[in-house]
Amino acid sequence: MLSRVAESVFWMNRYIERAENYSRFIDVNHQLSLDLNEEVPNQWLPLVHTTGDYELFAKKYSEPSPVNVIRFMTFEEENPNSIFQCLSKARENARTIRENISTSMWEVLNEFYLYVKDYRKLYMETNGEHGDTLSMSLSDFLSTVRKNSQSFYGCSDATISHDEVWNFSLLGRFLERADKTTRILDMKYFILLPSVHDVGSTLDLLQWLSLLKSASAHEMYNRKYKKIDPTDIAEFLILNDTFPRSIIFCIQEMQEALEKISGLKEGLPRNSAQDATTVYLNRLKSENIKSIFDKGLHEYLDDIQIELNQIGSKIVERFFTN
Repeated sequence: MLSRVAESVFWMNRYIERAENYSRFIDVNHQLSLDLNEEVPNQWLPLVHTTGDYELFAKKYSEPSPVNVIRFMTFEEENPNSIFQCLSKARENARTIRENISTSMWEVLNEFYLYVKDYRKLYMETNGEHGDTLSMSLSDFLSTVRKNSQSFYGCSDATISHDEVWNFSLLGRFLERADKTTRILDMKYFILLPSVHDVGSTLDLLQWLSLLKSASAHEMYNRKYKKIDPTDIAEFLILNDTFPRSIIFCIQEMQEALEKISGLKEGLPRNSAQDATTVYLNRLKSENIKSIFDKGLHEYLDDIQIELNQIGSKIVERFFTN
């Protein structure tokens, strides 16, 4: 496959996954802020820290109000990671490789982009000042973003050959998903918790519950564990190898995609991207939640993000650099 096509497929899926994850973060935080009745003043700022875009946010906005954070993460043209910008870049990548994806995929993505663009125009014209109407329509909008993302994945699954294009799609999707799972876990553990006195409180439990909902993990978590417990939640989102948003599941999918792309079954030599993914997956499999907490959850999640960045760099170097 041409490196240009592989790179466009990879990033198209990363951007769609990023947009979906942002819609999850914003919507769950929005619902939580309504439950808390603004009792927690820093409820919105952690979202900006989670995405790594605080510096840019601080340059544009004087305070982390709900309207400012929602606008920045959802519609801001100058924020390269906003939902609007992610969809714009995903659509542009898809446009350049039309002959390698199905018409159905293009139609779903194009309609998705136009929906976000139209909603953005309404939001920006009113500066987000819809009162209660905005609260309802914002949740509907974010829900539609998630549904459209899932429709795109389902359409991909059903309408393109499961060849190199498909495997580069999975590679981008699961690399992005693993990164966002680490960030949502880190946000709760080190930023959202107001003080040690709140551990075990209603506020604490609400925030951990919102974390599970951000990863669409609440129901699956309840099938395995009897109560909301921070240690169990961390274990589920890091080490559960059957839940599709856990870190270890994502790394397993990346390893499988890399093996198919690299022709492991044909006896071709391994490459650095494969090696880095396999080594890290074996490390994850050797961990347990006690060893993770002994190291410190924040430090451990930082290490995962570093590893994911290194794997991403090796993928770019091996497959996309001419």
